[in-house]
Amino acid sequence: MHLLCRGRLKLLVASLTAGVLLTWLYLLAGNLENGRSLLLAPCLADTPAQVLERSVLESRVREVEEENRKIRLQLSQSQGTAAQPPDGNYGNQQWAASADTGPEDGDNTAEEKNNTECPRSPPVQKCELIHVACVCAGHNASRDVVTLVKSVLFHRRNPLHFHFITDTVAHQILSSLFQSWMVPSVQSEVSWIPNKHYSGIYGLMKLTLTKALPSDLSKLWGIFRKFTDKQVIGLVENQSDWYLGNLWKNHKPWPALGRGFNTGVILLYLERLRRLGWEQMWRLTAERELMSMLSTSLADQDIFNAFIKQNPVLVHQLPCFWNVQLSDHTRSEQCYTEVIHWNSPKKLRVKNKHVEFFRNLYLTFLEYDGNLLRRELFGCPSQASPESLQAALEDLDEDDQCYDFRRERLTVHRVHLYFLQYEYSPAEDDTDITLVAQLSMDRLQMLEAICKHWEGPISLALYMSDAEAQQFLRYAQASEVLKNRKNVGYHIVYKEGQFYPVNLVRNVALRNANTPYVFLTDVDFLPMYGLYEYLRRSVVQMDMAHTKKALVVPAFETLRYRLSFPKSKAELLSMLDMGTLYTFRYHVWPKGHAPTDYAKWRTATTPYRVEWEADFEPYVVVRKDCPEYDQRFVGFGWNKVSHVLELDAQEYELMVLPNAFMIHMPHAPSFDISKFRSSSSYRNCLNTLKEEFHQDLSRKYGSAALKYLTAQRNI
Repeated sequence: MHLLCRGRLKLLVASLTAGVLLTWLYLLAGNLENGRSLLLAPCLADTPAQVLERSVLESRVREVEEENRKIRLQLSQSQGTAAQPPDGNYGNQQWAASADTGPEDGDNTAEEKNNTECPRSPPVQKCELIHVACVCAGHNASRDVVTLVKSVLFHRRNPLHFHFITDTVAHQILSSLFQSWMVPSVQSEVSWIPNKHYSGIYGLMKLTLTKALPSDLSKLWGIFRKFTDKQVIGLVENQSDWYLGNLWKNHKPWPALGRGFNTGVILLYLERLRRLGWEQMWRLTAERELMSMLSTSLADQDIFNAFIKQNPVLVHQLPCFWNVQLSDHTRSEQCYTEVIHWNSPKKLRVKNKHVEFFRNLYLTFLEYDGNLLRRELFGCPSQASPESLQAALEDLDEDDQCYDFRRERLTVHRVHLYFLQYEYSPAEDDTDITLVAQLSMDRLQMLEAICKHWEGPISLALYMSDAEAQQFLRYAQASEVLKNRKNVGYHIVYKEGQFYPVNLVRNVALRNANTPYVFLTDVDFLPMYGLYEYLRRSVVQMDMAHTKKALVVPAFETLRYRLSFPKSKAELLSMLDMGTLYTFRYHVWPKGHAPTDYAKWRTATTPYRVEWEADFEPYVVVRKDCPEYDQRFVGFGWNKVSHVLELDAQEYELMVLPNAFMIHMPHAPSFDISKFRSSSSYRNCLNTLKEEFHQDLSRKYGSAALKYLTAQRNI
C-alpha cells in the first residue's frame, strides 16, 4: 500500500490515428493539467495496399455506423459530480472509472474509501514534465499530427516532451518541424522503428511501445491510482456495435469482451506490461487469431480486444469522455463533459447535432498560427533557443537603423517538409536534376504550368501562413495536374516577421532536393519544353561530375499573360525579333543578365564560357553541393547576385547553354520591391548588407575576393 500512495510507475497513452482514405480525427482539447498524459498518435502509412484496405474498411464502418442506434452511457450519474468537484480541481477525480466495479466517475473505490492512510494524489505539479508519445507514418498523416500538436500546445500548462515513433518519411518531416518550431519548455525526440509487421499495418506500432520507448518513460505520475494491482491497460468501451457481430451477412469481428474497447485513447502501465512479457503475449494472441481471421480489420484494436478477451482482469475501463467516438445516430453528446479525444470515420460530415462545435474546433487548430504557441511557461526553465542564438539576439543594437534586417536573419521559421505525398526513384546514371524554386501564395497559379513544362523532380519551398498552407492543400488536391505529380516536394516555411526571407526559403528547397544536380530558378519562369532531358545530356557532355561548372540557362520575358510558347530556339528568335519576347529585364536591370551575351547566343551551337560581372544573376544548373544562398538578404535586392558572386569566388566556370531557354511570365510587383522603391532606409540598409557581405567574402576567400569589392565601388 505504501507503493500505491507514493505513485506507481506508469504511462498514459492516447492514440490518435490518421489514415489515408479513412481518417480518424483526434484533437486534444482538454486541459493537460487535468491529467499527465503520454499521447500516442499512430498515423497509417500511404501505401497502395493500405489505401485499398482502408477503402474497404471505410465502407464497412460506414455501414456499421449507420445501423448504430445505441451507445452505452458510462457517465449517466457521474457527470454532475465530475464537472464541479468541491475543490474546483479536476485532476483528483477523472481517473476513477473501473472495469471491474464501474463506480461513478467522481467516486472512490471501496478500497480507497477504507484506506485512511492513503491521501489522494495531487494534481500535476507546476513545471512537472509531461511525456507525449505519438506514432506516425507517411506524408499525409504528418499533417494531421501538426494539428494534434497545436491543440496540445494550446492547452499546455506544463513542460512537454514529445516522443515520436515514426517511419523514415515521418522521421525527416517531424525532426525538421520540431527543430524549427522551438517552443519553450517543449522537447522532442524522433525515433524510427522497423514497421514490417506481418499485418503490414502501421497502426500496430502501438503494440511495440514497451520495446520502442525507453524504460524511464514508465516512471511517470501517480494518476493511475484506481488501477488494481493486476490492471495494466486502460480503455474506453467501444461505442459502436462492431464487436457484437451480425451487422451484416457473414460479419465476423475479432473476439472482444462485450462491446469491446476502442484504442483511440490507451493507458499503458509500461513497467507491468514489460513484466508480463507483453511483446510475446500480443504476438501470440495475434498469431492465434490470424489462423482463422486471416487479417485484422481494425489494426491494433482487434489485437488489443482479443488479448483482453482472454485476460479481462488486466483492463481498466475509462470514462467515455476520454474517447468520444462521433458517428451518425449516436448519443455521443453524453460524453462531452471533458473531450480529450474525438473521432469519426466521416470526419466533419458526421450527422451529429453538435457537429458545428467539433468542426469549428478542428478548423481552429488546423489554421491556427503555430508561432503563437511559442509562449513561455513562466517560472519553468526553458531551453527552446540555442545559447548561440540567444547570444546573437542580445548582441543586436535596437537603435541600429538596420535592426529589423539583422533580426530577420536570426529568425527561426517553422518548416514542414514534404507537406504532400512525395515519391522519387533516383535515376540510374546519376545525371538527374531537380528544379529548385520558392514561392508564396500569390504565385500558386504557376505550379500547373511548370509541371507541364518540366517532367523531372521538383523541390518547392512555399512561404505561407498556417491558414494559407491549408488553402494550398485544397488547391493541390483539386488540381488534376498536381495530384498526378508525385515527384514534386512541397516544403512549407511558415510566415513570421515583416520581411520575405527569400534566401532562407530557397535554401529549404535546395537542401531537400534529392538529385546530384539542381536547376536554380524562380517560379515565375517557364522552362522550354524538353529542357529537363536537354540539361541531363548537358551534364554529361560538360563532365560536371568532375568539374566545377555552372550551366547558364538564358532568360527571356514576355509582357503578355497569354503566350504561344515557342517550341524551339528558332521560334523564340522569331518572337524576339517581332517584339513578342525580350531578353530578361533589359529595360529595367540590363546588368543582371547582360553577361550572358545574347548576341552570341543567337548563333551559338556549342556551350561558351562567360566571365562574372558585377550584378550578374543568371539562372544556373550546378551540383547540389554548391554554396547555399546568403540568408542576410531578405525581401528584394541582391539575393541571387550574392549567390552567383560566391559561385565565382569558388571558381565555378559560367557556361552558357546554346539551345536552352526559359521565359518569365508577367505578374504584379511584389510587396518587397515596392518597399525597395519607396523607402530610402530600405535601400540604405541593403547597401550596408552588401558591404558586410563583401567583408565576409574577403575573410573567407582572401585577396581573390577583392575584385568583387572593387567592381562594386566602380558601379
